[in-house]
Amino acid sequence: MEIRITGQRLWTFRSPLLVLPAFQGTRRPEGDLKSLDDVSEGWISRVLASGDFRGKWGETLVQHTFGALPSKRVMFLGLGEIDKWSLDRWRGALARAAQAARRLGVRRFGVSLKASPPPSASLEELAGAAVEGMELGLYRFEGIRSEDPEKDPDPHEVTLLPGTQKGRTRIDLAVREARLVSETVRWVRDLVSEPANRMTPTLLAERAEEMARQWGIKHRVLDEDDIASLGMGGLLGVASGSKEPPRLIVLEHEADDPRAPKVALVGKGITFDSGGISLKPAQKMDQMKTDMAGGAAVLGVIQAAARLRLPVNLVGVVPATENLPSGKAYKPGDVLTTLSGRTIEVTNTDAEGRVILADALSYALRFEPDLLIDLATLTGACIVALGDRIAGMMGNASEVLEALRRAGESTGEMVWPLPLPEDYEEYIKSEVADMKNSGGRDAGTIQGGLFLQKFVGGKPWVHLDVAGPVWTEKDRPYAPKGATGFGVRLLVAFLKGFRGIGKGSV
Repeated sequence: MEIRITGQRLWTFRSPLLVLPAFQGTRRPEGDLKSLDDVSEGWISRVLASGDFRGKWGETLVQHTFGALPSKRVMFLGLGEIDKWSLDRWRGALARAAQAARRLGVRRFGVSLKASPPPSASLEELAGAAVEGMELGLYRFEGIRSEDPEKDPDPHEVTLLPGTQKGRTRIDLAVREARLVSETVRWVRDLVSEPANRMTPTLLAERAEEMARQWGIKHRVLDEDDIASLGMGGLLGVASGSKEPPRLIVLEHEADDPRAPKVALVGKGITFDSGGISLKPAQKMDQMKTDMAGGAAVLGVIQAAARLRLPVNLVGVVPATENLPSGKAYKPGDVLTTLSGRTIEVTNTDAEGRVILADALSYALRFEPDLLIDLATLTGACIVALGDRIAGMMGNASEVLEALRRAGESTGEMVWPLPLPEDYEEYIKSEVADMKNSGGRDAGTIQGGLFLQKFVGGKPWVHLDVAGPVWTEKDRPYAPKGATGFGVRLLVAFLKGFRGIGKGSV
């Protein structure tokens, strides 16, 4: 979708459709709406006074102008109550507008950024969030079909109308960044949505290499022999039940300034998780193709960082494997020796994510990062605690935890901190190894965090349990049913402001 920006006034703009956002309860037009009303000889006022449009969030009302304005039709777009306004509600409302335009068959339309100015937001913030909402709200996974289903075509051109030429450079930059990040999120959604037979560890690594070559990112993929020679017993153990060999994907984004801080991102890449010998229930097992969503998000963040030239050195490490039962599969009671030399007693083969992350975190330490962040669909317990909209967050770097919380508020990718109490380590204490991978149902999410903490070498570290928000069972404003791409926008927003531990973040 092409995005245009013009300082043209609303009352001179000619288009098949003009979108006018308005708050709930708006009955008398003000600002640019008032000027539009004057030009149309009260047409705007008459529509608002009719009561057909109440301005509830996401509400749309389309009216033909019949020559009252240069644009053929006007879409009034509800922003909800003004005291509940947020950038994320604006983002979602614009997604609804784009979807409504698609249903109308409109191929191009304009969006006013100043029809109803919000209480606190710059024009560049409004423009960027509008683009994200529309690009992500129009996303559809094309799937694998022998015949293309009938569907409404997407709009191919949107014009943003800030009502002024002032700040044009900043608006252009915000739009470019929003488009780039949205493209990356859509790419990540495609990875996560692919069936497991079309997204094996090998194929995931190939997609990562293809992306890295496209954007000039340094990359390396370790095969099964490399993994074995390193002594990654955790990753090899989980992979042992599958005919598909494991891979370790390593990407590096180098900042223009080599003295910039270095952040290592580690993402769980289980391309299908049956639970192994500790087999999952059949219900919804098909969705376990999404167990690589944390790894996919890491690949996306590295891509976005390279394209945006973010001023931070990044390393992305994604251990990729399937977790399947077979005569060769690792079993409850087995003890695995990891890259770090620490041993793990396997009490539950369905707690495999932390086992492969143990090796990946140890490998990431070889790059001597200033900060480690891992993303993983680690525990169903996190969904029980926080639902499917919020990620659990744990770690030992308080300023990073707070910066990520703020980034979550601005992007709508919410995170919530959970504690890591030392006495809870009793849950993962083993009598035959350094630790066990699962200590039962109680505090399941915290157990996962405490386990991972043992492999970060005392470095500043944050763990994001994204089990809930990486997939949605129902359409959300800018996340249609399916993969959401959660984590990409959150981490890009955080990394844009990261200057190092103790030097201020976001």
